[in-house]
Amino acid sequence: MGAGAILICLVVGITDGDTLTARCDDKTHKVRLAQIDAPERGKPFFKRSKQSLSELCYHKQATLLVTGKSYERIVAAVDCEGRSASVEQVKRGMAWVWGRYANNAHSLYDAQETARQAKRGMWRFNNKEGI
Repeated sequence: MGAGAILICLVVGITDGDTLTARCDDKTHKVRLAQIDAPERGKPFFKRSKQSLSELCYHKQATLLVTGKSYERIVAAVDCEGRSASVEQVKRGMAWVWGRYANNAHSLYDAQETARQAKRGMWRFNNKEGI
């Protein structure tokens, strides 16, 4: 499946704040949310970030716009019930813009700055690691 493919799926699992598992037709895919990064297991805010993505997407219909592959995972812009999972995670302060992969992501940068100024989520602390 190449970049530009669009899949309609059911989200059946949440790994962390930027990775989910989606069942599309009869196939299950590990999906990395495009353009953002979130705390990894063992890091501050990991559980809150994962819970936030779960609230947004778990057991909900998702539309995936595939942008590439990374480490055997699909990388995609993911909309859960019409809401961008990446934008929502950043707005909530549960993820940050991954600058290296966020070309032309003005809405993400705007959401991040708003979350930072409002001290939402991990931005209550002095840095994105929540410490």
